[in-house]
Amino acid sequence: MVEKVWGRETLPPPFKAPDGKRIGEIWFEPPAQLPQLLVKYLFTSEKLSVQVHPGNHNALSGENGKEECWLVLDAEPGASLAIGFDDTHSPDTIEQAARDGSIEDLLTWHEARAGDVFYLPAGTVHAIGPGLSLVEVQQASDTTFRLYDYGRPRELHLERAMAVADLQPYPRRHKGSVAERGEALIDGPRFRLDRIEGKPDARVSSTYKGALFALPLKGEVSDKSGSMRAVAGECLYAPGIDALDFAAAELTLLTCPTG
Repeated sequence: MVEKVWGRETLPPPFKAPDGKRIGEIWFEPPAQLPQLLVKYLFTSEKLSVQVHPGNHNALSGENGKEECWLVLDAEPGASLAIGFDDTHSPDTIEQAARDGSIEDLLTWHEARAGDVFYLPAGTVHAIGPGLSLVEVQQASDTTFRLYDYGRPRELHLERAMAVADLQPYPRRHKGSVAERGEALIDGPRFRLDRIEGKPDARVSSTYKGALFALPLKGEVSDKSGSMRAVAGECLYAPGIDALDFAAAELTLLTCPTG
């Protein structure tokens, strides 16, 4: 559990925050066998900073590229996510807006509902609003450049942020819903994410050819030896999809690296 100023003292089941702690993130630390991906739950009570991440192609020494996606599990009425800009802007315009706080008004705010899916390529400027519970799958990187943080006493990184930021509107093809996307939620250059009910079908099974994470949302996933199991709120590593038993699974997220 990771404390955040924008986190919550009360978490939705099955989680429970320690007394007096504002938990914003729950990380599942990547094992040595699958270091490329990080899986998280996020819980927000305030806005997160306006930020951006580099990609593998423009990260400097000591930085790591970061592509990510969000699956909305729950959203309070009016909850929203800021992704990309309403229009194309010059770097000078965005930098000045970041300095004076008006960057919020230039961002495109998407109303969020349970089941919404958003894919954020590296370079996408974004912010998460309050009242949301999300699953986040990302490259295992903590390289974050903040453009604006609502006056909180944290460092901003305008020079690096402007060097890697995409100042264009957010492509429509990168958002959708579970109902629209079916099982294959994300198939990006760095990772994929699938949502399955019960046992994976042949298409999904053939797609996952190596190590993966299974994140049960309902029911239970275990390994076939019976030595490891995961239920809602947990994440299970497996060397391959054939090593997993989905007999007690109801709703599961599967993810693996693709590049």
